[in-house]
Formats: sequence, C-alpha cells, structure tokens
Amino acid sequence: MRFKDRCVVVMGGSRGIGRAIALGFAAEGAEVAICARGAEALEDARRDIAAHGHAAFAAPCDLADAGQIDRFIPEAAGALGGIDVLVNNASGFGMTDDEAGWAASFNIDIMAIVRASHAALPFLEADEGGSIVNIASISGLRASNRSAPYAAAKAAVINYTATQARMFARQRIRVNAISPGAIEFPGGVWDRRKHDSPKLYETTLASIPFGRFGTAEEVAEVALFLASPAARWVTGQNIAVDGGQLLGGYA
Repeated sequence: MRFKDRCVVVMGGSRGIGRAIALGFAAEGAEVAICARGAEALEDARRDIAAHGHAAFAAPCDLADAGQIDRFIPEAAGALGGIDVLVNNASGFGMTDDEAGWAASFNIDIMAIVRASHAALPFLEADEGGSIVNIASISGLRASNRSAPYAAAKAAVINYTATQARMFARQRIRVNAISPGAIEFPGGVWDRRKHDSPKLYETTLASIPFGRFGTAEEVAEVALFLASPAARWVTGQNIAVDGGQLLGGYA
C-alpha cells in the first residue's frame, strides 16, 4: 500500500493508460480523482476505482478548455482532501500535418499539461513532497513521417518535464515523464489499427524486439514507481516503456 491516504489526480483517466494508472494507484491505497469527456466511460472507471475501497471522484472535463481544467482541479482537491500526485495523460492525437492536427496536439498534449500543472501547484506545494508524471511518447524522441503534430507535441512534453523539474525542485515537487511505445488495449489506437491499417499494425509489431505490443498496465507500473518514495531522488527524467521498440529503429 505505497499510496495509502495519498491523493492522486489523473487527467484523462477513463480508459486505456489513464484508467490503468488510476486503478493502479487505487489498488495501492490512494484516493483517486479522474476526468475525461465521455461520461459513460468516466463513470465506469470511477466505479472500478471505488471498488478498491477508497475515495473516487470523477467529473467531465474537456482538456482543451482552460476554464474546465481550472474548475476540475480544485474540485478534485476538495473531494480528495488535497493533491499529492498529478498525472497528465490525455492526448489530442493530432496526426495530420494541418491546422486541425496541430490545434489538437497543442491544445491538449501541451497546454492541458501546462494548465493542469499550474492549477495543481498550490496543492502540491502544500504537501512538500508532491509528484507530477507526464505521459509523453517515443514519438517525441524521433522524427516522424506519419504524425508530425503528435511527435512534436510529445517532444515538447519531454522538454517541459525537465523544465518543470528544475522549476519545482525547491518546492520538493518531482516531475518525470513516461514515453510509451505502441500500447494496445480495447478501443485504443493500435486496437483500431489492427483492423483499419493491418499493414501498419504488422510492421510496427515487427519493429518491437519483444515481439508484442505493450499493455496499459505496464505503463501504469512505471507511473506508480515514479510517484512513489522509491523514486524520491528521481526528477526531470523521461523513461521509455516500449519493449525495445526504439532499439528496433522505430520512426
């Protein structure tokens, strides 16, 4: 129970990686708050979090909307009794090199992290031992010929993580990032591509030395480590969780 009585907020926590992270914290004793846009998936996730016997708060929030973030964070802090850990997980998945793709990546992948971190900072400072975990991507570590906005945004997240770590160190707030590789879960990007783009799916699978896609739970386990006392001297780092996909020449 590494997180007994700790208060954790997961932005974008209703499905996939965010849901796995929220459930992981709840399983280890944390009080957990989540937000997302889809009300049904949000309530399903909240119910599963509450099943662990700890406080579970969920509220709709469009992470492209600064006002909704500014509303959600204090609500979550009030419901939980504070914030010890903030996980910034949501993505706009801007894949197309056009105005729509860049707007989605900028507003959610970058600015939602900026806004949520700013809003949570007074609560994290009060704890004097808080932690922020930003979810980036291995796409941010290489040039991309398929998803320019997404890759550029994730590169910015990795850089901003290091900047946050330096800025917040005096408040004893640690900030780290995780860069997942190809992660497959029901309804996720790679689950859809298995049917919609089978050639891309198989090519990507072949690029992973371990011969399989990753799971949301494998990303969650690293998030829990980074937010735990076991990582108390780790800050400003980015950890690739990709089964060696970068080693296989992923681009």
